[in-house]
Amino acid sequence: MERWDNMLNFSVPEYKSRLIKTKESMLRHGIDVLLVTDPANMNYITGYDAWSFYVHQLVIVMVDEEEPIWFGRAMDASAAKWTTWLHHDHIVPYEDDYVQSTEKHPMDIVAAVLQRKGYANKTVAAEFDAYYFTAKSYLQLTKHLTDAKFVDGTGLVNWIRSIKSDQEIEYIKRAANIATDAMYEGVNKVNVGVRESDVVGDIVRKQIQGTPEYGGDYPSIVPLLPSGEKTDACHMTWTDDYYQYGDPVILELAGCYKRYHCPLARTVVLGEPSQEVSDLSNVVLEGIGTALETVKPGVTCAEVEQAWRQTINQYGYRKDSRIGYSAGLSYPPDWGERTASLRNSDDTILQPNMVFHMIPGIWMDKYGVEISETFRVTETGCEILAGVERKLFTKTSEIQPLIS
Repeated sequence: MERWDNMLNFSVPEYKSRLIKTKESMLRHGIDVLLVTDPANMNYITGYDAWSFYVHQLVIVMVDEEEPIWFGRAMDASAAKWTTWLHHDHIVPYEDDYVQSTEKHPMDIVAAVLQRKGYANKTVAAEFDAYYFTAKSYLQLTKHLTDAKFVDGTGLVNWIRSIKSDQEIEYIKRAANIATDAMYEGVNKVNVGVRESDVVGDIVRKQIQGTPEYGGDYPSIVPLLPSGEKTDACHMTWTDDYYQYGDPVILELAGCYKRYHCPLARTVVLGEPSQEVSDLSNVVLEGIGTALETVKPGVTCAEVEQAWRQTINQYGYRKDSRIGYSAGLSYPPDWGERTASLRNSDDTILQPNMVFHMIPGIWMDKYGVEISETFRVTETGCEILAGVERKLFTKTSEIQPLIS
């Protein structure tokens, strides 16, 4: 069958290598069929890329089948032909009357496919805790596949993704260049009397525009820009208010290239920072520097977090939440990979070409400071990917120019 491979982001051998690793993990866990609903995992295995994850779609990986099956809405089948390495007879669409129907469900067809292929009494894994696998999907599958054993396959593909290929690293580095431009755009545009939404508009333009050499993609999270006393709430977005003198402003955003992300955060103060914000920023900067110096292959996530915690504790600060997470290929609503976390209970061992967003922000009552870095684990330490100066920015200091 014909393949439309002109839009593939990676070579077919690389996709097949990912599939082999997935099957090897399935065999180790006694899984015969894996239903992949996380769009990042669908992309990782097949290359599929479209804004279609608001309806039911998945990739069916069977241990005894050479090629997986893409399953989705009929109008999205053309996108599967354009963006995946699959032969067209492995692209299985469902008709539009299944969309948001109260009488039938796309998982009815998935169950029929598994029955036809002889997997009705096998061990079937689904990504139970993925955003995109619903309770209704589970009910419909178990209704039809009464002899199958259902197990949780959440994270199986995610963990395979945690060590990137050189090509993936190159994509993340391009995302890092976009993040650098977008961050400086935001830092430069934030000012007294400027409307928050206007700043975000300029940031988003930079994110999508990319660089002269390559364009950007839409990040999985919108820019987060809490300001003033709201900087104690790290996940607020923006308003149509105007910035005031003395406001601290947090900017958290990401560059994205071919769905690969480089997140980044900085804090700007409009005027002279208060003593509390200045002191806190110094602690955050020292802590992140110490934690980054700890990163190298063989060290655990917990040991990196411990270096941070010991540094801030000596100044009387504490942070209960994690200070980072594995990042890379993703779709909304999250640019993290939902695997390893830089926290004191995570004994994941760092390996070369793992990528993390280290964001050890500290949020106090009515103020906070975020300064983050995305880094790649190297053979001897770590590589910082974005090119934004690591400091507390103020409008009384010179702002770095854009890199492109």
